[in-house]
Amino acid sequence: MTLRPALAALTCLALATPALAEGDPEKGEKEFAKCRSCHMIESESETIVKGGKTGPNLCGVIGRTAGTLDGFTYGDDIVAAGKSGLVWNAENLAVYIEDPKAFLADHLDKKAARSKMTFKMRKHSEDVAAYLATEAIGAAPDATD
Repeated sequence: MTLRPALAALTCLALATPALAEGDPEKGEKEFAKCRSCHMIESESETIVKGGKTGPNLCGVIGRTAGTLDGFTYGDDIVAAGKSGLVWNAENLAVYIEDPKAFLADHLDKKAARSKMTFKMRKHSEDVAAYLATEAIGAAPDATD
């Protein structure tokens, strides 16, 4: 009879794990401060986060084919990833943020890949991806995106 409470607890934990893996947008908004030196989040009508222009504008990044934001010059491997079908979602973006070169090497099935993004976010990448997936940031900056 003591097995039932333990089984119930394990079941609840198993069901809760996917929700935790999705990330916390509020925490991600705070963690995005680390990204601001290179990235901005701007729609056609507003600046959501003022930031650098070394990296692409991340407004509407979720649902965007990798390496395709009009007007930004990407590296060859991120463009190749997009041409091979990589479309950003919260899950794959979180993995990319953790180690861009390793992600691209794996995606492109290469021994090594290059990425202009040298920063590795070892913690809270799921939170940042969840933040970038929020409705407030989901509007693409232009129709060609």
